[in-house]
Amino acid sequence: MKTIRSLFLSLSLPLLLVVPGLAGAADAPAARPPGAAIASAHELATQAGLDTIRDGGNAFDAAVTVSAVLSVVEPISSGLGGGGFFLLHDARTGKDLFLDAREIAPEAATPEVYLDAEGNLDPDKAQNGPWSAGLPGLPAALVKLADEYGKLPLSRSLEPAIRIAEEGFPVYARLERGYNGKREVLERYPGTREVFLADGDPPKVGETLRQPDLARTLRLIAEQGFDGFYRGEVARKLVAGVNAEGGKWTLEELAAYTVKEREPIRFDYRGWNIVTAPPTSSGGVALAEMLQIASGWDLSKLDRPQRIHILVEAMRRAYRDRTIYLGDPDFTRIPMQRLLSPEYAAGLRATIHPEKATPSELLPGQPAPLEDEETTHFSIIDADGNMVSATQTINLLYGSGLVPPGTGVILNDEMDDFALKPGTPNAFGVMGFEANAVEPGKRMLSSMTPTFMFSPGKVTALGAPGGSRIITEVLLGILGYDDGLSAQEVAAKPRFHHQWWPDVISGEDGALEPETVAALEAMGHKVNPDEGTWGILNTVAWDRLRNELSAGADPRNSVGSGEVALLP
Repeated sequence: MKTIRSLFLSLSLPLLLVVPGLAGAADAPAARPPGAAIASAHELATQAGLDTIRDGGNAFDAAVTVSAVLSVVEPISSGLGGGGFFLLHDARTGKDLFLDAREIAPEAATPEVYLDAEGNLDPDKAQNGPWSAGLPGLPAALVKLADEYGKLPLSRSLEPAIRIAEEGFPVYARLERGYNGKREVLERYPGTREVFLADGDPPKVGETLRQPDLARTLRLIAEQGFDGFYRGEVARKLVAGVNAEGGKWTLEELAAYTVKEREPIRFDYRGWNIVTAPPTSSGGVALAEMLQIASGWDLSKLDRPQRIHILVEAMRRAYRDRTIYLGDPDFTRIPMQRLLSPEYAAGLRATIHPEKATPSELLPGQPAPLEDEETTHFSIIDADGNMVSATQTINLLYGSGLVPPGTGVILNDEMDDFALKPGTPNAFGVMGFEANAVEPGKRMLSSMTPTFMFSPGKVTALGAPGGSRIITEVLLGILGYDDGLSAQEVAAKPRFHHQWWPDVISGEDGALEPETVAALEAMGHKVNPDEGTWGILNTVAWDRLRNELSAGADPRNSVGSGEVALLP
C-alpha cells in the first residue's frame, strides 16, 4: 500500500489561513477558496500543476499541465494518442461546460473490418494494433483549454511534460507489470520497441524511462498549437505509422478533428446539485438514473445488505439502459428526456423487490419504443473557485500497443468501445447495440464520468478510471460525500459494482464482509467479493462554511507515486 503525501505550502497570506476544527466559524459560506488543491494519480503531475498555478495560471492552465504530464508518466493509462472528457466550472460566470475530446472512428472503419472469416468479432483487431485506434482527441483539448480558458501560454503549461519526457522518470511497478502483461503486442511494432526497449530490455522498476520523440511532439504542440499535432510533421508520421501496419488513416480526417462543447447533465439528489458528463459519456445518464431510483429510500436507515441490494438493483437498470440507448448524440437519437426523468426513475424503482434480486435476464435486452486499472483522472480547484474534473484514457493497458515511429505517441484502442458486433461484449464485458455501432466519424460511447457536486456548504470535483466500473465508482463517491465522509475517505472507500450483464456483484477486496455476502446471496444475488482493487478515484472538496480545502487520492492502487497536494 502506497502512502499518500500532502504538501502544505504557505504563500505568506495570513488572512487566508484556515484554523482546523473551528466548525461554524464563518457566518456565511465563503465566496472563494483559501487556495488551490490538485489530486492526481502521480506526484510529478500534481507538483507540475501546482507550479503552473504558482506561476500565475488558473485551474484550466493547471489542467493542461497535469494532463500532459500524465500523458508522459502514465503511458499505461492515457496519453496524446487517446482522448478525454473535461468538465469545467468557470467561477467568474458560474458556468459549467463539458469538453468532449473523445476519439472518433476513421473513415475506413466499418463493422466488417472487425469480423473474422466466420463473422465473429476479432478481439485482436478490435483491441490491438492499427484498426483498434480511433483518431486522438486529447491534444486538441489541451490547445482549446489553453487558448480559450487559461491565462498562460500553451508553451508554459506544456513545459513540465516536455522536460520530464526528455529527462525521464522512474519506472514504477504498475508500468512494469502492465508492459509484461502486454509485451507480445507492444513488441510487434518498431516504433513501440524504440520507446520501451531503448536500453535493450523492457522497463524495470527503478530504471529511468526517457521519451525523446514524445518530447519533440509535445514541443511542436507547444509551438504550433493544433497544427503541431494534427497537421505537419507529426500528422504525417502518425498516418504513415498506422498505414504501414495495415490500418487506414488520412491526413485530411486527422486535420478535421474537433473538440465538441456540450451542455453537462444536471440533476438534484438530497440537497446536492450534481453536474456531470453527457453523451458521448454514458456516465451522467446512468448516475441520474441510479441516484433518482435510490432516492426513494433513505439509504442511511437501511442495514448494509439492504442498502447494497437497492443500489445494485439501481445499477442493474441503469446499465441496461446504457447498453440499449446510449451512443454519440451526433449520430444517435437518445431519449434523454425519458432517461433523466424522475418519473421514469420512479417507474424503474417500482420494479425493484425490496428483498429479492431481479435476474438480469428478466430485464429485456432490446430497445423499448423510442421516445480501467486503465484510464486516469484528476481534479483541480483554484483560489478563484474555478474547477476541473477530467478523465483521460487510451482504453486498455498501453492502448493499441502501437507507437507510430518518430512520434513517441502510443495510440488508443478505443474502437473496442463501439458495439463492433451488436450484442457481443467488449473487453469490459459491456454489450451494445445499434446506438453505439461503429460509423465513420462517430465517437464511441464511454464510461468516463467527471463530476461536480454543489451544495450551499460544500463543493466537490471527483472522477475515476476503471472502464465500465467508473460510473459506479463515482456513484459511491457521491454517496460517500452525502454520508459526510472526507475527501480522503471517499477516495479510499472500497467499492462494489453491477453492470446488468454479467449478472454478478463484483466487490473490491474488503468491500463486502462475509455476512453481507451471505445476506445478498440469500436475496438471490451472485457475488464475487474479492476482485482486487480497480480504479483510482481522485477528488477535491471545498468546505465553504469552514473555508477549508481538502483532497483525496486512492491509496490502494500501485500507480507510482500518487499524491495529493494542497497549495494554501
